[in-house]
Amino acid sequence: MEGLLRSPANFVPLSPISFLERAAKFSGETSSVLYGSSTSNWAQTHQRCLKLASALTQLGISRGDVVATLSPNVPAMYELHFAVPMAGAILCTLNARLDEIMLSILLEHSQAKVLFVDYQLLQIARGALKLLGKRARDLPTLVLITDSDCPSTIDTSSVSYEYEKLLSTGNSGFEIVRPNSEFDPISVNYTSGTTSRPKGVVYSHRGAYLNSLATVLLFGMGFMPVYLWTVPMFHCNGWCLPWGMAAQCGTNVCIRKVSPKDIFEKVSKHKVTHMGGAPTVLNMIVNSAVSDRKAFTHKVVAMTGGSPPPPQIISKMEEIGFSVSHLYGLTETYGPGTSCEWRCEWDNLPAEEKYKMKARQGMPHVGLEAIDIKDPITMESVPADGKTMGEVMFRGNTVMSGYLKDLKATEEAFKHGWFHSGDLGVKHSDGYIEIKDRLKDIIISGGENISSVEVETVLYSHPAVVEAAVVARPDDHWGQTPCAFVSLREGFDADSQEIINFCRNRLPHYMAPKTVIFEDLPKTSTGKIQKYVLREKAKAMGSLS
Repeated sequence: MEGLLRSPANFVPLSPISFLERAAKFSGETSSVLYGSSTSNWAQTHQRCLKLASALTQLGISRGDVVATLSPNVPAMYELHFAVPMAGAILCTLNARLDEIMLSILLEHSQAKVLFVDYQLLQIARGALKLLGKRARDLPTLVLITDSDCPSTIDTSSVSYEYEKLLSTGNSGFEIVRPNSEFDPISVNYTSGTTSRPKGVVYSHRGAYLNSLATVLLFGMGFMPVYLWTVPMFHCNGWCLPWGMAAQCGTNVCIRKVSPKDIFEKVSKHKVTHMGGAPTVLNMIVNSAVSDRKAFTHKVVAMTGGSPPPPQIISKMEEIGFSVSHLYGLTETYGPGTSCEWRCEWDNLPAEEKYKMKARQGMPHVGLEAIDIKDPITMESVPADGKTMGEVMFRGNTVMSGYLKDLKATEEAFKHGWFHSGDLGVKHSDGYIEIKDRLKDIIISGGENISSVEVETVLYSHPAVVEAAVVARPDDHWGQTPCAFVSLREGFDADSQEIINFCRNRLPHYMAPKTVIFEDLPKTSTGKIQKYVLREKAKAMGSLS
């Protein structure tokens, strides 16, 4: 078509760095980050990020280098989400619960040149660097993140720099190193649960920009929201909300450790409007002690993801004053990819049906091209009958660029032009999807497929059950049988047969657990129940028949 021209006037590579610049220019005096008694505004945060980016370049960091973090949700972690890409580098936020061995493996795999470590995790970092030193010639430069609670006796002999001192060496007039292409990498996020073969999920500037805005829309965030950081920033870059909050000129309320008491206190004190977390975080809230709670008069939007939330938990959260919405995604989809958008025709449904609807995974957000439930062999879409299971597949601009240094795994994940999630689901007549299980978590008993999620939903409705997870136990006759791991609510009691009978009265008998184990459930740092640990325990029990 004649008369058209692509120029700097109408085309700039998309990057979430621009959100910080906009916030500083138009809302400079608005609070950006609150942590304990310290407060920053957007003008200050912008200046600090520029200085930190400048300091990184003085350390020798240049375009394409990896800068890693090992930290909880403290202000430095927030600033690094901007400062690292402003220096042209790639941010690698490592799980704060990694052990020394795994940390050393991921530092080696990512080839991180700098490691920012919180003072509480310094010992783990030291151990990892010691292991890494036996395999690699060059070790990352260690920068220590401290705060007012940091003990003065801490041993800093292995530390090259302290965060604030390093930042102070930077130049606030630093010229940002902008991406050459919006497909340039902005971050690497490692998937959980792997040891021998790390999978580093690479995000691009374009994908991070689009998913930041899409997540803001999912949350229903208006201008200047107040967001409580209960989702770890190291997990999918905090669902891309470090960048998204800057886009909305909002206030980030940072907390070091998630507890119900802290959540209620911060919600009440700072008039928090939005927060997020895995269903286990919601479970903590609804089962919190009355003495830990504080009244608040406004509704708090709480987005949950990670696993399908039991309808009972959603109901109890809303009784307390939280408005719960459900989203779904994976590390490979920059975190949130779908949400269960509410439809007005559901308003008049009975309460139990409403919460079942809310527990669905819903529809793709605006940043995705498509989501579908397909037969992974034929790639045919399953019928929208709410019953036929297939694999959940994604396509669009907010799907990862690929796995770092693993083209074979990337090609496998993108087979037939769709991202294969490994999750099993159904499609309803309204097009909304509902997750039934992970492929690896489905239980096949006597030729029948049993969704562990469906059994868990029933278990959560038992008045004595506070947490539940169902996995397959090997069986010589049936192949597999459902094995339930259950933790009980304080002050309540129940035995195995009572739990089994409860499920048999509400499910087809073959779906009810044949084994019930009472114990505290193991979890990841993001609050997900570690089913692979429970699968190993069930496997070790051997056959029930």
